[in-house]
Amino acid sequence: MASGDSDLLSELLAPLRLHGVFHSRWSMRAPWGIAGEGEDCALIHYVHEGRCIVEMPGAAEPIELEPGDLAVFPHGTAHRLGDRPGRSTVPLVSLLPDRPPGDARSVQLDGPGPVTTMLCGGLHYDVAAVAPLYRALPTVFVLDADALKGQPLLGDTMARLADNWTDDEPGAQLVALRAFELAFVLALRTALSTLADDEPVWRALNHPAVSPALLAVQTRFNEPWTLEKLAAEAGLSRSSFAATFRRLVGQTPMEHLAARRLQEAARLLIETTQPHERIAERVGYRSGVGFHLAFRNRYGQTPGEYRRTRRPTSPS
Repeated sequence: MASGDSDLLSELLAPLRLHGVFHSRWSMRAPWGIAGEGEDCALIHYVHEGRCIVEMPGAAEPIELEPGDLAVFPHGTAHRLGDRPGRSTVPLVSLLPDRPPGDARSVQLDGPGPVTTMLCGGLHYDVAAVAPLYRALPTVFVLDADALKGQPLLGDTMARLADNWTDDEPGAQLVALRAFELAFVLALRTALSTLADDEPVWRALNHPAVSPALLAVQTRFNEPWTLEKLAAEAGLSRSSFAATFRRLVGQTPMEHLAARRLQEAARLLIETTQPHERIAERVGYRSGVGFHLAFRNRYGQTPGEYRRTRRPTSPS
């Protein structure tokens, strides 16, 4: 991945603002099977010992994880885990009825067969802050043990978490958040570099014209962009740029720009006390009325309603 594209990747990941992780250590003896529902967080599964089969709804083939393998679910997509394909499952919620961010649990399932030991982390982030291109990431990335060996920081982080598991020492929650946050970002960076050439996200991040336009939208969204100006930034004609951008990103350039502006507006509404008119100006809207309508169309609430319902009631 080119240096400019790595800057773009950093800009795409930075707005996630991970704010909590529920992590757990599982020790399971076959036969076992667990069905996890979809969640509004990123999920990580790391196999420390044994094997695990991952089955995704609608997927043709199951995924086999062996010791040292890491699976990342950027969108928290529902999936099933088991010691073999087709194993009958129990709902995750029956084993862990609540999974608040910042908590840690150990779960043991007894049986007569071989043991599987796993670390699982649910990394919570503000869905409204997700960069538009992040939503186009595949439902699951798998990095095998060899890939982790090529990324010593990632591999060592997961191995040390597994070897030195604790959920009750002082500072354990903060250590876990930072460790899983590091693992998540490193895993995404590694996985994106191994995506197939026909994956839209990979092609967009590496396209010589679309990538600079994406970086401009991500970092300079408040400028008075037009389709013509973005095309000039990309070095393409208006029609060629519009067609290429939509094919790779799944949105028109101006739709992508609007999504980025409103994403930043949502962040400012939660994290600052700035008036709506100032926020509209900061994210690139020249009309307060236009900002109000666009925000309501995207989030189903007016800016004022969004601020009242999303802002914390007391200082963090």
